[in-house]
Amino acid sequence: MSTMQKGETEREIQRFQANREELIERILRALREDGTIMPLPGLHLARSSSLTDPLHGITIPSVCMIAQGAKEVLLNESRYRYDPLHYLLTTIELPSVSRVVEASKEHPYLSLRLELPPPLVSSVLLEAGYTPPRKLTDARALEVSLLGGNLLDAAVRLIRLLDAPAEVPILLPLITREIIYRLLQGEHAGRLLHLAVLGGYTSEIARAVTRLRQDFDQPLHIEDLARELGMSVSGFHHHFKTVTAMSPMQFQKQLRLQQARHLMLSEGLDATSAAYQVGYQDASHFNRDYKNLFGVPPMRDIQRLRDETRAFSGY
Repeated sequence: MSTMQKGETEREIQRFQANREELIERILRALREDGTIMPLPGLHLARSSSLTDPLHGITIPSVCMIAQGAKEVLLNESRYRYDPLHYLLTTIELPSVSRVVEASKEHPYLSLRLELPPPLVSSVLLEAGYTPPRKLTDARALEVSLLGGNLLDAAVRLIRLLDAPAEVPILLPLITREIIYRLLQGEHAGRLLHLAVLGGYTSEIARAVTRLRQDFDQPLHIEDLARELGMSVSGFHHHFKTVTAMSPMQFQKQLRLQQARHLMLSEGLDATSAAYQVGYQDASHFNRDYKNLFGVPPMRDIQRLRDETRAFSGY
């Protein structure tokens, strides 16, 4: 390596470290205590001073960067761990489990997540003159990639807007577009193409995911859904699992169980009522599936969540 190249590399390393330190400082300033906030439209910040239990939820199209600590996301049987050197890109709404795996009071977990609206992604792709291949291959809708210096730099400029509210209307859209452009230049650019639904089997799978999310409490007829999408049953199963890491039946089951948990926790439903409301016909079957996913029977899980909420609230 020449002296000039070595000098440039050292400067890039120094710039990366300086940006990371600034990101830590600004998230700590915005979040004085553990929790999550959305200080700007589409921008989510999170802080945790301890490791967390698995959190079940639905991913949405977004990019997540960690300033400090580490997190793990479980998508069915696939595990994705990311940290300050890597970012997580998600392009389809999927049921997933996440947990903070590296955090302490002295060095809390700190992260930034930016939503990626599909129409905006499509606009950036067109403006950049990107020509998609004739046939897009299937790609997993969630992946971890190495964080580049230019992407981190854009993220830092994004969070600086918290101190310049007058600039938000002008600069927030521009910086968001730049972040999408930087992602397009990364190794997982194909996933952004799928997010923009420019073609390939993934566009059909995205339609299937939308249908399953809307009708999760209805009986699942794979043959009818595959026919609607113009695919064979075997082809639909293959492409769905390639993109989502789970079968359509597993996908629907996780949606049902998460909704049932929400109903019991927020509306006070008992396990049997919640089971029937989300589409189960057999309460014992529901109890088995619930315990397999959340680790404990329904009402014990809900009582634990309520106790934790009261303890956190100081009651």
